[in-house]
Amino acid sequence: MQFFFDSDSLIHWFQEVRRDLPWRKQVSPYAVWVSEVMLQQTQVSVVIPYFEKWMIRFPSIEELSRASLDEVIKLWEGLGYYSRARNLLEGAKTVCKHFDGELPCEEKKLALIKGLGPYTIGAIRSFAFHQKTAAVDGNVLRVIARYCQIAEDISKASTCKHIRQKVEELLPEERHWIVNEALIELGATVCMKKPKCSICPLQRGCQSFRHGKTQELPFKSKGAQTIPLYRATVVICYANMFLIKRESGEKLMQDLHEFPYFETGIDGISKDELLLKISNAFGLNVQWQGSFDRILHSFTKYRIRLQPELFLALDKMDIAGYSWKTQEEMFRLAFSAGHRKVLEELRSKSLRYL
Repeated sequence: MQFFFDSDSLIHWFQEVRRDLPWRKQVSPYAVWVSEVMLQQTQVSVVIPYFEKWMIRFPSIEELSRASLDEVIKLWEGLGYYSRARNLLEGAKTVCKHFDGELPCEEKKLALIKGLGPYTIGAIRSFAFHQKTAAVDGNVLRVIARYCQIAEDISKASTCKHIRQKVEELLPEERHWIVNEALIELGATVCMKKPKCSICPLQRGCQSFRHGKTQELPFKSKGAQTIPLYRATVVICYANMFLIKRESGEKLMQDLHEFPYFETGIDGISKDELLLKISNAFGLNVQWQGSFDRILHSFTKYRIRLQPELFLALDKMDIAGYSWKTQEEMFRLAFSAGHRKVLEELRSKSLRYL
């Protein structure tokens, strides 16, 4: 079934209202790559300062390829989903090794670069190289599902593939890269969860608007339920040095630093129980100094409550998997979001205890 798709009105609307974003000012394959990776599951307003700092520190793929993982992770700190940063670094090394430091425009070659999925590949090919191909992110899924009145579950790969094919059909021969970007802009600013149909440049051809289905579509099945975690976080100090651990392996917090912690129930844990756990886990003799405010944070499917407790160690020893760092050293390291808040609390409150 063919739909009227007014690409000229969409382009005109986009050129009138497009947001002033740093990656739109000097478009390059590298800038498109970095910005699109940062924008995955992250709001534009959050990404902007990270993107600007990143491009100053790593102005080219070659410069990024020479960076250390610690430096990359530190610069990414707070943006979340750190596998994206690791993939950018690995991808830069691949590009320098196999493509002379320049992102290729071919789909098959781009697919060889770690972390590049169908959307990012499409975005690079469309925005950076002006190739006629779909760039379908969550915004475009929502726009096209409504525009074409697609009732299938957009969380399914088959539906996403169908929508990509639909976008390919709708793209005009001229200025197709602008249409791709305009569809993303439309989903981000107009065709949102609660659509602003009265100002939509595609209203005339939108099947969901015509049939009164804009509130029902798109359909997306519910994701996994949020899992609560309750943790007693122990900040152990000895002579202005603190015990921390860098996560390794394939854990969610891989390459990030954290204070020791113990899982508890919703009611927490008593000080005596915590002293015993510290003794059993680390062999340290400690004295409780005080409590910090509870900290709430979330990542992926987890909702975490941290209860930080400050302890003074009466002796110091090497502990496998952990290291002792000063506050100054810790602030040069990348911490997970919740434990970064603990570190900030430590800086503001610890002097009253120690």
